[in-house]
Amino acid sequence: MSESTGPKIYHLPNLMTAGNLFCGFAATLKILEGALIQAGATPGMEEAAAAAAAEKFHIAIWCILASCIFDALDGRLARLGGHESPFGREFDSLADVVSFGVAPALMVYRIVLHEFPNVGWVIASVYLICGALRLARFNCLAAEDSASANKEFRGFPIPAAAGVIASITLCLLWFGEKGREIGHGKWVLPPLMLFLAWMMFSGFKYPSFKAINWRTTRSMPKFLAIVVILIFTVLNYQWMPAVIFIAYLLYGFFRPFLSRKMKEEIEDEVEDDEPLESP
Repeated sequence: MSESTGPKIYHLPNLMTAGNLFCGFAATLKILEGALIQAGATPGMEEAAAAAAAEKFHIAIWCILASCIFDALDGRLARLGGHESPFGREFDSLADVVSFGVAPALMVYRIVLHEFPNVGWVIASVYLICGALRLARFNCLAAEDSASANKEFRGFPIPAAAGVIASITLCLLWFGEKGREIGHGKWVLPPLMLFLAWMMFSGFKYPSFKAINWRTTRSMPKFLAIVVILIFTVLNYQWMPAVIFIAYLLYGFFRPFLSRKMKEEIEDEVEDDEPLESP
């Protein structure tokens, strides 16, 4: 009797995707906990409640950024082992809806959009719907031409959009009074969310950087520059992630005007010609 065959589930890449989903769910829970703390604040305890809620939002932001890392790892591990599969692509998209769609939309709604009950939920919903539609479009394009879809993204990718929102919120909290209040900077978030929703369906093309893998080589100056940027980011974690994500966002606007050689240098499209050694 022949055994029924199902989709292939490769453990390590899908564990990374599960980590992405876990972090997205954790971020959602922390945002809800922060909202409950704010709603339950008693007279005279507003400052303590604001500090406790801000701590929950900080955790949520780091969970969203951690989801970005897991999302970057799952695809690279799959390609490294030659284990890309339709199951992994669909699982990744489902996780992305939670981590990069629901969590950022809920966070911005709780921080500022709830002050406009008739409009706020619409803005958050538009971002979430556009993110889900973008993921569906990517899956369709990947099914038609996987190589082309892996080389570059059409429209701003939703993990990067969530990274922009989370990192800017982290930066605004850092600029705020003792990290407790975002202040007037919070009014940047609603138009930013609508702009990112449009960018996800725009015609701008972004590099996927999927040509970078464990075999990618670097010249010594470029390697040292990467190390310096990483160290500088760790030392200035409050605002450097925002700089990195915004730089990637702006790159899509300048990319059409760059020469092919410059694009290849930045995006590492030229892969090593050395054949892999047999084990």
